[in-house]
Amino acid sequence: MFFSSKTVARAALSVAGLCAALPAWAWPDHPIELIVGFAPGGGTDLTARSLAVFLEKELGATVVVQNKPGASSAIALSYVARAKPDGYTLAMTNMPGLVSLPIERKAGFTTGDFTYLANLVRDPSAFSVAADSPYQTLDALIAAAKAKPGAISYGSTGVGTDDHLALVLFQNLTGTQLNHVPYNGAGPLRSSVLGGHTVIGGLNLGEVMPYHGKNMRVLAQASAERSPLGPDVPTFKELGVNLVFASERGIVAPKGLPADVAGKLRKALGNVAANPEFQAQMKQQFTEMDYLDGPQWQERLKGDDTRLRAIWAKTPWVE
Repeated sequence: MFFSSKTVARAALSVAGLCAALPAWAWPDHPIELIVGFAPGGGTDLTARSLAVFLEKELGATVVVQNKPGASSAIALSYVARAKPDGYTLAMTNMPGLVSLPIERKAGFTTGDFTYLANLVRDPSAFSVAADSPYQTLDALIAAAKAKPGAISYGSTGVGTDDHLALVLFQNLTGTQLNHVPYNGAGPLRSSVLGGHTVIGGLNLGEVMPYHGKNMRVLAQASAERSPLGPDVPTFKELGVNLVFASERGIVAPKGLPADVAGKLRKALGNVAANPEFQAQMKQQFTEMDYLDGPQWQERLKGDDTRLRAIWAKTPWVE
């Protein structure tokens, strides 16, 4: 059978048009990467691994968690910002790092480099010590810090993270000075506190509650009021320090994500957030649900950017 060159050309154009339209109905057709900017074992990593299981069921595709720790998650976020916007590379972010890192340095990304899909949870900042620490109360810690400026070590999961900014605000509010020591994740930091190498762990409540009352003690949580997930832990406000701060964890993709793919991801994330089984897992991880869809979340982040820039102007947290 003979086909004219025009017929072949039309067929080729039809196939090309069909291929161009594939993402609208075929996505996803291979594994999705979910990038985490911290070491395994921390709150962000645990949330991401729980999410991946539920997201796989919603999307019908494998979701692989990849840890790319370093530079307070800037390495991971830069990687995702540069990735192809096809829905196969996502990041679990942390606020304030998502907003604070571009304020304090050339982070390799800006807040405009992403498609915002959904915020999922929040995890209040907290100060914790080893169970046998000489500082059994926040008042004892403040008194010792004032008596010995710069002598007491405080570990965080990196410069510009909520743990670090909680320290900056705490020092401003109490007139104290602690020795800041950054780590690549909550797991290494927790081990350092338990090993006696770091006195205070700037760990999120969810990262330390499984150890509270055992080999660690949470001195205070930075919630506006006591979290139902840590009802026996006092707030900083209760103890006379007006500190309210938390890590907020959400999902972003590279800027330029096709609208149909973004829509599928937002719907899937909304379904996961509403799933009682996922909510129960977050409760087991001492992590509070805080779902916001992409556009609402992006609006809230704009307010966070304004607030953090005001803090930076008054008290830069990086010299």
